[in-house]
Amino acid sequence: MKFVRFDKFILLVNGLVPAGLLAWDLRQKNAVNPVEYALHTTGLLALIFLVLTLCVTPLRKLTGWNYASHFRRMLGLYAFFYALAHFSTYFFYDRDKDFALVFEDVIKRPFILLGMTALVCMVPLAATSTNGMIRLLGAPRWKQLHQLVYIAAGAAAWHYFQFPKSDRTKPLVVIAILAALFLYRMVENYRADYRKRKLSQQIPFATKAPS
Repeated sequence: MKFVRFDKFILLVNGLVPAGLLAWDLRQKNAVNPVEYALHTTGLLALIFLVLTLCVTPLRKLTGWNYASHFRRMLGLYAFFYALAHFSTYFFYDRDKDFALVFEDVIKRPFILLGMTALVCMVPLAATSTNGMIRLLGAPRWKQLHQLVYIAAGAAAWHYFQFPKSDRTKPLVVIAILAALFLYRMVENYRADYRKRKLSQQIPFATKAPS
């Protein structure tokens, strides 16, 4: 447990490093367009942490390294943190805190709608990330709710792909990684269902005892 806490602390510190570097760059005016730079950086970080969150289960199952599961929650919370920073930059600096402009963007620009979809899906994930919420919802319902991470990741990746002036190479790499992770999940679900069906077929029917 002591090592888990220390490793979580290391992840906590390292997860904040990009935010610190971004703040430093903006303070030193190292970016030609600070708003665009902040938008791109926070959005990319949110997507990276989302992908890392989705990598935990395949990594654990393929390698047997169950220790990785200790860091999934923090990775997911960092994804939400940077997604919220991305939206805040857009709302406060790109749209001057004008809800009408945001609503107009959502209606007229599909990639904005995708970004909003990803953020909205991440809100309940972050809100129910505690052990108390898992007990309150119950494990089956909690797991069902947290399937939203796949919608959030897919919408965020497509949002990145459709972003104006974006180099398509990096978004395509992200989409390819997510496609592999989604395919792995589908195969695992199919194998689990298949094993359950086989097990149910192998259970002998109860027979009436002779009198």
